[in-house]
Amino acid sequence: MSVLLLRLAGPLQSWGSSARFTRRTTESAPTKSGVVGLLAAAQGRRRDVDLSDLAALEFGVRIDQPGSRLRDFHTAHHSDTLKAMPLSERFYLADAVFVAGVSGEDRLVQRLYEALLEPVFLPYLGRRSCPPSRPVTIAEPLEGGVEQALREARWEASGWYRRQRAASFRRRGQVPPGDVRLDLLLDSPAASDRMPDITLRDLPMSFDPRHRRYGLRGVRTTETRVPAEAGARPSPPLPSPHEPTSLLTPVTPRTD
Repeated sequence: MSVLLLRLAGPLQSWGSSARFTRRTTESAPTKSGVVGLLAAAQGRRRDVDLSDLAALEFGVRIDQPGSRLRDFHTAHHSDTLKAMPLSERFYLADAVFVAGVSGEDRLVQRLYEALLEPVFLPYLGRRSCPPSRPVTIAEPLEGGVEQALREARWEASGWYRRQRAASFRRRGQVPPGDVRLDLLLDSPAASDRMPDITLRDLPMSFDPRHRRYGLRGVRTTETRVPAEAGARPSPPLPSPHEPTSLLTPVTPRTD
């Protein structure tokens, strides 16, 4: 078994598991359906194809930088008829950073890693309006399970967040500790002896827009400690990642 770690960082993220109609909420951490959708898009899978192999991956998330919740009062008009669309509330996580992990059969995980280096469709963090600000891939697939990999991965928080955290300790007359405590959200299989701490409806069964379907997933919560370096370290170089946006043609705005 191999595990692939993903860095999910961006100005805005939104990971809904119960968003409906005009109120589009977000969970406090990436959902399994959202990350599976990102991986499926990178491979160029159509929405109506089977994704049981991706849904079966073991999944976990570490909250490296929780961010803050942002509410957007959303208005829109139809591009053709100019008719006003229903008003809606949309919630986002601003300035958040997560490390997510998926684990499964070696060849599948390797293909997912290669797809993220040259994605067919642009990756986004829960919604198409939320692009990542840093490369999604952290390193090549590792041996082992998701929990071990998340406990051993370095802290991916932004440099300003690290400095802000250290300054808050100094204002209280304390020395910043040498490590930082981070929350983990891990799959809790139905066959496990332990009851899940929470349950989310974010197990993807079909992304077909004609009939999207999601199952329930048990989640186990725990925490870990990782070294708190003085500043953000640069990520290791990746082999010539493909930049899909280079193919886009600038559009001249209308003046009429």
